[in-house]
Amino acid sequence: MHVPDGFINAPVSVATGVVAAGAVAVSLRGARRELGERTAPLAGLMAAFIFAVQMLNFPVAAGTSGHLLGGALAAILVGPYTGVLCVTVVLLMQGILFADGGLTALGVNITDMGVVTTVVGYVVFRLLMRALPRRRSTVTVASFVAALVSVPAAAVAFTLMYWIGGTTDIPIGEVFKAMVGIHVLIGIGEAVITAATVGAVIAVRPDLVHGAKGFAAPLKLRVDGQLIDAAPAAKPAVGVATRSTRGLLAGGLLTALVLAGVVSYYASSSPDGLEKVATDKGIDRNVEEHASADSPLADYGVKDVDDARLSGGLAGVIGVGVTVVVGGTVFWVIRRRRDDGADVTAAGAAAPLAEKV
Repeated sequence: MHVPDGFINAPVSVATGVVAAGAVAVSLRGARRELGERTAPLAGLMAAFIFAVQMLNFPVAAGTSGHLLGGALAAILVGPYTGVLCVTVVLLMQGILFADGGLTALGVNITDMGVVTTVVGYVVFRLLMRALPRRRSTVTVASFVAALVSVPAAAVAFTLMYWIGGTTDIPIGEVFKAMVGIHVLIGIGEAVITAATVGAVIAVRPDLVHGAKGFAAPLKLRVDGQLIDAAPAAKPAVGVATRSTRGLLAGGLLTALVLAGVVSYYASSSPDGLEKVATDKGIDRNVEEHASADSPLADYGVKDVDDARLSGGLAGVIGVGVTVVVGGTVFWVIRRRRDDGADVTAAGAAAPLAEKV
């Protein structure tokens, strides 16, 4: 659902740019509370994984494909504020390096794909977590539904932005029906990918799933006919937890590289939902050439590499590498700023005690 330049007029593009900038600013502050020593690297990996999976367009209808948006997935695994930043990093890399999504439409894309999908997905997820039984399977079910709802929600948001600032005169009812209809189908694919990924992580490291924190019900033991809370299990040693986290990160990064570098070659070549609707309804009549059209990585291929498989694979590997480095650096800086702030607060609290002594 990457909106190119020319679909939305300048005033609405500017307005959504302001909204996106505000959302990123709020998310930078909120992410300080979400990111820890082990979750900061996971957030960088999350951005790279979303980038990789977005290269895997899957068929959803005759002549139409879809791909992961990733907002709900990121929010559930690393937190809603961090999730907004993960998708933003991906969109920046795609727009600047791969000419995917217009640069003047960056605010539109961040607002739609980054903010709307993350907020809607996480709200639905939290509501379901409160309503459903307290089981581990509930996390997977809630992830499925949250992701499913987030995609048509993004389609509705785009339709609203097009209604206000579209550059072509197309009946809004036709756009709404076409966008929501096709993106409900795409949402099913999003839901399957999200539930499978969350289920895989929660199976090996449930403590790293942000949306599942504090959810596990205490273990009950029957003693003399009465149920009592069992003693909490001992936490794993620091070294064991560290090795486990490193293993998860290494496995996740390897998966992202394989998906982007190898599996992406077999992705559907059909236009995605927005592209299909734009072509069928005439929304793309005023589309503009991308400012990064001459990028060496434009259209997810390496310039001057003639072999399509090798060109696409190299582009995917480069994209994953750049995204994990940029995302990892951003989240490392955020965590360090939080730690520095905590040190300053602790020092300030200790000063009056020292004076009394």
